[in-house]
Amino acid sequence: MPQIQLTPAERKAHRSEAHHLDPVVMIGGDGLTATVVREADAALNAHGLIKIRVHGDDRDAREAMFQQLADTLGAAPIQHIGKLLVLWRPKPPKARAEDADRRPGPRDVKVLKYSKRGGQRPEVRVVHVLGNQRLTPGGKVKKAQPRQKSVKRSRPD
Repeated sequence: MPQIQLTPAERKAHRSEAHHLDPVVMIGGDGLTATVVREADAALNAHGLIKIRVHGDDRDAREAMFQQLADTLGAAPIQHIGKLLVLWRPKPPKARAEDADRRPGPRDVKVLKYSKRGGQRPEVRVVHVLGNQRLTPGGKVKKAQPRQKSVKRSRPD
C-alpha cells in the first residue's frame, strides 16, 4: 500500500497535533518485526495519529524503518525527529449496528407559555422528556401509549 502524500500545511497541522502525544509503539533491538507492524496498524486504526519510539542509534536505519512503515501501513510520514517517528492515517469509520428496537433517549425541551395579556414575556420552562413520553401542544408531558397490534394479523389462518 503506498504512503499518503500530504501538503506542507497538512503536515504542519498534524505535527502540531502530535506534539503532546506520547509514543504508543516501541521498536526495540530486533528492529521492524511483523509484531511491531501489527501493533502500529492497530494504533493507527484506534488513534489516527501516533508516535513511535525507536531504540537504536543508527539514523539511516531509523529513516529506512520510517519509510517502510509508511509504505506498509499506507500512512503519511509526518515527522522524524531524533528517535521519534510520527505517522498519520485517517481513522476508518466505525461500523455501528442499527438496532430496530432502539428508542430515542431522554431530551430537554423548552416550553413557552404565553400570557393572556399581550405585553408580558412568555414563561419559559425546560421539561425533561424521556424516550417513552411525548409533549402535548399545551406543554404537558404524557406517557406514550404502546403500539396497537392488529387483531387480524395476530390470528392464525
